Amino acid sequence: MMSEGKQTTGTTPRMPERGELLEQLRRVAIFADLKEQDLACFVDARFVEFAPGESVIQEGEPNKYFWIMLEGALRAYQTREDGTPVLLGERTAPETFGEVPLLGGITSTVTVEISHPARMIRLDEEGFWQLMVTCPHVRKAILGNMAHRFQGMQSMTIQREKLASLGMLAAGLMHELNNPGSAAKRAASQLRENLTRLQQLSLRFSKHELKPEQMECLIQLQQQAFNVQKPRVMNTLEQADAEDALAEWLEAHQIENAWQLAPTLVSIGLDAQQLECAQAAFQGTLLSDSLNWLGSLVSSVQLVGTIEESISRVTDLVMAVKKYAYEDKGQKQTVDVNDSIYSTLVIMAYKFRHKEIQLQKNFAADLPPLKTRGTGLNQVWTNLLDNAVYAVGPKGHISLKTWLEKNEICVSISDDGAGIPKDCQLHIFEPFYTTKPSGAGTGLGLDIAHRIVVGQYGGHIGFVSGDQGTEFTVRLPLEKAQE
Repeated sequence: MMSEGKQTTGTTPRMPERGELLEQLRRVAIFADLKEQDLACFVDARFVEFAPGESVIQEGEPNKYFWIMLEGALRAYQTREDGTPVLLGERTAPETFGEVPLLGGITSTVTVEISHPARMIRLDEEGFWQLMVTCPHVRKAILGNMAHRFQGMQSMTIQREKLASLGMLAAGLMHELNNPGSAAKRAASQLRENLTRLQQLSLRFSKHELKPEQMECLIQLQQQAFNVQKPRVMNTLEQADAEDALAEWLEAHQIENAWQLAPTLVSIGLDAQQLECAQAAFQGTLLSDSLNWLGSLVSSVQLVGTIEESISRVTDLVMAVKKYAYEDKGQKQTVDVNDSIYSTLVIMAYKFRHKEIQLQKNFAADLPPLKTRGTGLNQVWTNLLDNAVYAVGPKGHISLKTWLEKNEICVSISDDGAGIPKDCQLHIFEPFYTTKPSGAGTGLGLDIAHRIVVGQYGGHIGFVSGDQGTEFTVRLPLEKAQE
């Protein structure tokens, strides 16, 4: 373990005899061919011994000596911004070090600490420069050894950066997998309940001998349920009006679960007029059972779609990791921005229900598709919506809007939460920066969103925030996307 600021001490330096100095220097690879006349280069060389835990070089301080380790071992550390020491490597004798800060005239960027009892030859700065000037072959050996060490340090730095990037990617991947995984699990659970409900209703139907017109009506309704793979994308006001109107019609006809059933039927485009065949064909409880059977069937089809969407999302994330690792280029694709937002809303619906959030949607009907090689738009919407959900209180408001402006597709997501503190606003796109309490956030969401919008789509993501809430705006240029 790194010692806490223990100063360099060592034994009292002593001047070696010429024969002893030559013998010891020849044990070091770069001085193996040293001649006796070359000893004149080593003016003021001194022998020093060190105990474990003593620091020979201290990070951030000038290095005054060139060191030749004859016996023992050492460790090199570097301090992170948070004060944590990072082990860079260990070296055993014979070894040389300390030439880099002397040649560069800089303070040391590492701390060198003795790990096993060490015996060294020490040259002060003047003696080092005397050596470099008067002994060309020694100078060549020292510079060659330094270049080799630089290559090793560069490789280690690149590897460390790659591991850091992969670590951040892994953390982001876990962050992103949570939503589709949870959505698939909930959808599967609801699907089990629907299947039980369908079985109960089928048993009720079996007690009645259905007439041909009743069977024909059920077949038509079933076909409509299967033909609509995804719920209709509707603006909030339009959707609310349609649901209220159908719920009132269902209640008037004494349909069980009328207000729960209405949103499901509206999602596949049904209204009271289109249910006239059921009204004409079925009477009393049989009408209620037939419409609830239809509702359970529609819900089941939509839940299967949610599971497929969630699995597809997981697959897309895994493919994104593969492309990142292998620097693969994305394939050209056409993206419907409204549809990608809606898919995200489906997966995150439970979060809105949990806090009883009122969601206002205003989707432009004339948005052109994005022809792009970019990926990950769903991640952008997920992260922005997740932050909005966290920001608002129970029964809060979140608004979504899409529009086309100057050859850019624009998306805004706003909330009526408390806003982002001013001292935090400059940092919110930084990785691992979060205003959420420990365990509530990773600090990766906005960093991921920023990298996707800017890096993948050549777009822009910005925000305005105050006491009345926060609005994020994403701009995706059509021309850049097509390129």
